[in-house]
Amino acid sequence: MEIKESNLTTEGATALNQEQDEEITREQRRSRRKRDVRARTISVKRMTKRELEIGRLLYPETDYWKPRSRTDCIDGPRPCPFVSCKHHLYIDVSPRTGAIKLNFPDLEVWEMNESCALDVADRGGTTLEDVGAIMNLTRERIRQVEVKALAKMEALNDMEALRDYVDEGPVGRRRLPKLTDDELRGMKVKPGRGGKVTAENDGDYSDVDGDDDDSDAEIEDNDRAVDLSEFDSM
Repeated sequence: MEIKESNLTTEGATALNQEQDEEITREQRRSRRKRDVRARTISVKRMTKRELEIGRLLYPETDYWKPRSRTDCIDGPRPCPFVSCKHHLYIDVSPRTGAIKLNFPDLEVWEMNESCALDVADRGGTTLEDVGAIMNLTRERIRQVEVKALAKMEALNDMEALRDYVDEGPVGRRRLPKLTDDELRGMKVKPGRGGKVTAENDGDYSDVDGDDDDSDAEIEDNDRAVDLSEFDSM
């Protein structure tokens, strides 16, 4: 049987389904993932003291050389082996809850095509689709995160400094949502140099990783908690 080469041009989970692709809507295409395997979240709050102690025994903390700055790692091996780095794309750790999100639970670190967020940023920007593939999220979820971040900058009157870097589109300035009082209170506002106002996110990245926000996890990630019951048999 002869297989037509044109049937194999579609990448990922949609391979060999070109006829079906022609019927889906634009919204469905935006919400489609590049990969079938979703991210998984380990909730530290649900782990018992015994499970935490077993983890410390299996993987004791050891002191070893790690890059301290971008200069130390820019020419380092890729994929980057230093998973504990906050810029590594393999895992995300919520500073607020300690939940550990495995972005690619079916891959080993050395199997990743992209492992460093700083490498991606050094390219000067990329598309929403590419960012979604890099973080194992949908294009629509990445768009939501982008809009939320721009809205926070707008609330702090810092958007004028970023206008040169924002694609306003053919109809002028982008309309950004108004943040709620709770969202504004989540930002630490402090005076900067020259009287400018700067902000910190107060260690809350739930809008980005969706690992401890039930609504975000249900809408986008549908993360599944890792079953740690196998440790009971040890």
